[in-house]
Formats: sequence, structure tokens, C-alpha cells
Amino acid sequence: MPTAFAKKESLAAIDKKFASLGLLEDFDFVLHLPLRYEDETAVHRIGSLYPGQMAQVEGIVRKSEVQIRGRRQLVATIEDESGQLSLRWLHFYPSQIKAVEEGRLIRVRGEVRGGSFWGFEMVHPKVSRAGAPLSDRLTPVYPATEGLNQPQIRKAVNAALARVRLDDTLPEAIQKKYHLAPFADSIRLLHNPPKDADTQSLIEKTHPAWERVKFDELLAQQLAMSVARATRQNKKAYAMKGKGSGLVTRLLAQVGFALTPAQEKVSREILTDMKRSYPMQRLLQGDVGSGKTVVAAIAAAHAIDQGFQVAIMAPTEILAEQHYRKLSAWFEPLGIATGWLAGSLTPKKKQQAAALVADGVTQLVVGTQALIQQHVTFAKLGLMVVDEQHRFGVGQRLSLARKGEQETIAPHQLSMSATPIPRTLAMTFFADLDVSVIDALPPGRTPVVTKLFADSRRSELLAHVHDVILQGRQVYWVCPLVEESEALQLQTATDTFDRLQQELSGLRIGLLHGRLPTQEKTAVMTAFHRHELDLLVATTVIEVGVDVPNASLMIIEHAERFGLAQLHQLRGRVGRGQNESLCVLLYMAPLSSVATARLKAMYETQDGFEIARRDLEQRGPGEFLGLRQSGMALLRFADIDEDAPIAEQARDTAQDLQSVYPEAAAAHLQRWARQRADLLRM
Repeated sequence: MPTAFAKKESLAAIDKKFASLGLLEDFDFVLHLPLRYEDETAVHRIGSLYPGQMAQVEGIVRKSEVQIRGRRQLVATIEDESGQLSLRWLHFYPSQIKAVEEGRLIRVRGEVRGGSFWGFEMVHPKVSRAGAPLSDRLTPVYPATEGLNQPQIRKAVNAALARVRLDDTLPEAIQKKYHLAPFADSIRLLHNPPKDADTQSLIEKTHPAWERVKFDELLAQQLAMSVARATRQNKKAYAMKGKGSGLVTRLLAQVGFALTPAQEKVSREILTDMKRSYPMQRLLQGDVGSGKTVVAAIAAAHAIDQGFQVAIMAPTEILAEQHYRKLSAWFEPLGIATGWLAGSLTPKKKQQAAALVADGVTQLVVGTQALIQQHVTFAKLGLMVVDEQHRFGVGQRLSLARKGEQETIAPHQLSMSATPIPRTLAMTFFADLDVSVIDALPPGRTPVVTKLFADSRRSELLAHVHDVILQGRQVYWVCPLVEESEALQLQTATDTFDRLQQELSGLRIGLLHGRLPTQEKTAVMTAFHRHELDLLVATTVIEVGVDVPNASLMIIEHAERFGLAQLHQLRGRVGRGQNESLCVLLYMAPLSSVATARLKAMYETQDGFEIARRDLEQRGPGEFLGLRQSGMALLRFADIDEDAPIAEQARDTAQDLQSVYPEAAAAHLQRWARQRADLLRM
């Protein structure tokens, strides 16, 4: 007999397993909804089975033995009055051998396979006692983890359902307006659907019960965004209203080119925000090469002119260093002290750079995640700029925001992204942000022609590369890996570099990848900038921010392995000068349907918003939000693209609920958004 202590220890272990699934309180279990359902309400005749069917049959075990066919396996045959069915287990225990002893009458459930000469079989079927009462409801199958079985989860969920009150948080008027099923009925049906329920609509999440759950989740998300905006507006920030010394005007004279109307418009929006006494939270969108950096520089100049520090954080050292070089070239001649902080600096140089920031000597600091290290403090941070914000995890962005918080005062925040946000994503996860869009490219940007090349045409491509370089222009050749991977069998950057040196002898070829020491990376990139190299073989470290106007040809090796947004970013590295530019997507046949759709999209459009929309369809919203790195779920039940109509209804309802039914709004948010409040600071 197990002791009370052993039982208690066992329960604690199970609770730990539940906690790993995020199941801590009763309502967590209530919202732990099934992935699918099994039909254990009927027994099928063996003679009526068909391949792919999930079926339950009863029969007498006619044969049972452990066979050696390369490996030990348990094989049995059961029979009813309509036919025979084979059963097979590749992994089994002595108890399973006993359960299928010859002569026993058993019930088995599993997926029907086969149907050729050898007949039907089930592999690893579930075995139970024949003649047991059949269920009158579909059996739910829940998300699980190692060490938790389905009966344990069902028992815990049903216990939670018995304890909680499933009050409806939505007023009756709203339920009627959108024809929503009652919340309690929806939840109970999803956990225990009757045997005559529409199984297909339950699996596809189109059942009215699922529609209600998705509406509630999206409504909570909209309410959370609204609360985030209100919370931000209740915070204090430095209101940068003063005219200053005219640093913005002097900066514009220093950069040496006129702003486009689109850049002027978004600059006005940003400076207006910075004059308010609550923190700006603005997202600056602009397609590749639209000129976001100079807009960020204008915002920085305004803040510095008011006596504040500015921090600019970029996701990679190459991009951060490029920002630093460009911004310091603009600001240093104006007497503004700029600083550089990155992981590659020696401990002594890091300490010196951090000390200058802490003392307020450095007015503008550019860096990578090194800016959010614990030892980095600011004297008076007034503005933080996060470039390619979706590449940082939520926690990283929060860390930089907190650097500038001094009691109740927070810095203004400008996020930048060259990945346009699709409408449905903007309507949901960015609903609390103000969005500025640079919707036109600066003059002089030439459209990039995109061509698809099969790897079999490589020699033709090499001849074109040679011609381009002889005309005085430069070439990027991008590869997806640095070292050989047997699993992927892709051409690597190092192998490509060696091969091209032989195939294009006499040309100056460089190699750039993320594993090079920082000084080497800088030296290679500088040489390419100065046209001391003709061709640069690189990995995706050059994906964002690299600006070499003389480079007019981009070749992407194994383009079928890249994401759409990544391909669009890489294509944006060319077309920055006066010469006609070409992006070659070099692929290895045969292509999967997904890869074909991806390359087709690149060939058909250069519109960043259309690219982003198609990328969202293919890969989901995690890349846009920077949540993929954190492992945090986005929406558990709703699909941000397919359920856009529900999201629109939820957005409208959130406004009505807050103005007319504030208590219901608070109750709804409490039910759905517990323990996730910090994400609202994104």
C-alpha cells in the first residue's frame, strides 16, 4: 500500500506536469480545450471498415504471438462475424501480451490501415474490455505532456468544470447582435460533445461553440490593447515642447538630401507625439530602402536638443554598426557625442562606454542587446528607438523601456520595421500603437527585376555575374548555411566561396558570415563598401540595413529555403543606386507547393504589404511580434487571418463594452488576460 507521503508526492508531481502546460487555476483547465475527439459511442463491424477510419471493433482473439521481423513485435488477429482484423504493436509490455491472449473477447480502437492483399490492420490500438457500456458522448483528446495521460487530464478538467461558475461576461444585447452561443453551453459542449455533434465543424473550429470562444478571446485581446493605451497615457514622459537650438534643421543640412513628402509627414507625427506628456508608442513602417533611418535621426535630434539622451537598438551587430557609422557621421560634426555599445567590445571598452552613458556625456548611443545589460544605466533617457522591432523578443524590448523609467517617468519609444504589418495583425496585436507609414521610396531608387533560375542554369548565371562585375558593379551571393549539414544538404557559404574563387578567378571575392570575429566582419563589409571587393559571398547577416549603392545584382542560393519576408529583405539590398538591378532566386528542383508559392510571390510583386500578407498566411504572426523567440503563445484559439471578420466584431464590441458596460469589460478581461499584463508593454 502506498503511504500518504508517497501519494502526496505523486500528486505534487502531477501538479508540476499540469503547471508545465500552464494549468494552475480552475479556469486554466476550463480553457484547456480539446485538440480533437474520438468516437467511442459505437462498435463497428470489421467487414465495414475502410482505410483511414478511426474505428472501434469487438472480436475474439484468434491468434497472438511475439514475432521477430528485424525487431520484436506483438501481432494478433481478432475476428467478428463479418471478418478479421490484424493488430500490431512495435513497443509493448507483458500486460499487453496478456490482454490479447488467444480466445479472449476484446474491444480495440485505432486507425484502420492497409486494405491490399494483407487486409486491414491497426497499429498500436487501444485495448479495453468487450461489452463495457458505450459512451453517449464523443471522447475529447487534450493537449498533453510527457507523464500526463488523457484520463488524468479529463478528470482534472471535469473537476474544474464542476467547481467553477461559467457566468456569461457578455451582455445579452451583444450576444444577440452577433448571434453568439452562450459561453457556458459552448464550453461544456467543447469538452463533452454529444455523439450526434458535427465532428467536422468541431475539428475545423467552425462550430458555433468555437465561434463563441474565438470571439471571447479576440475581445479580451482588444480590451487588453485598449487598457494598454490608456495605461500608457496615464504615465508621464518628458514633454519635449521647446524649440531648442535648431539641431533638427542643422541635421537636415548635414545629411545632404531633401526629405520626401512621406518622410516629412511621419516626422511631423513623431515630433508631435514627443511633445506630449505621456510616452509615445509609435511604430514606423517603411518598405526596404524607404528612408526610416533619417526619420529616426530627426526624432533623436529633437530629443537631444531638449537635453535628453537617445538609445538606438538594432538586432544584429552589422546593422547596429551601420547605424552607428551613419548617425555618428551626421551628428559628430554638429557637436553631439555619440557612443557604441555591443557584445564584441572588450570588457574595458564596454565599461568605458557604459560610464559615459551613465554620466550623460554620451548623448546618442547605438548598440545591440548590450544596451539592456544590467550594468548599463542612463542619466536622462528621453527616447528609445528599436529597429527591426519584430526581431527582438518581448522581454528584450521591455528591458530597454525600463532602462529609461525613473519612478513614474518613461521614455518615448519609436519602433521601426521594414516588414509591413498586414491589416489583420495591425488590427489586433498592434491596436494600442500609433502607426506611421512611409509609403513612397526616395527618388533614385530603381525597381529590382526578379528572376527565377534553376540550379541547372548555374553556368549561364556565372557568365552574367562576370559581365556585371566587368561593368564596374558589385554582386551579393547569399547562402543559407555556413557549414555543411547532412540533413539539409545545402550549398554552404564557405563551399560557395571556394567554388566561386575557382569559377571566377581574377575577381576580388569576400566571405561574410555570423561566425566571423567582429573585426573581420567589419573589415570585409568596409572593403565591400569601398569597392575593394567585387563579389560578397554571405549568409543572411546582410539581410537588413546593409547599404552599398554600387551593388546591383543579388543572387540567393537555395531561395526555396528562405521565408518570404527574408527574401524581400535580401532583395532590398540592391536597387539602391542608379543602375538597373537584378535579384536572382536560385532554386533546386523539384519544389514543394509551399516553396513554389513563395517564389511565385517574389516574382509577382515588390509590394512589401502584399509580401507581408502572403508571409503571414504561410508562417503565422510570430515573426512580426517577436514572440517566437520567447516561446509565448499568440492566440490560442482564433486564427489571426482566417478569423479577421470575428476580430473586427471584437474590436467594435470592445469600444461598446467599455463605454456602456464597463463592469462587463473588466470581468471579461479578468477571465481571459490573467498573468499576461506585462505583454501589454510591447
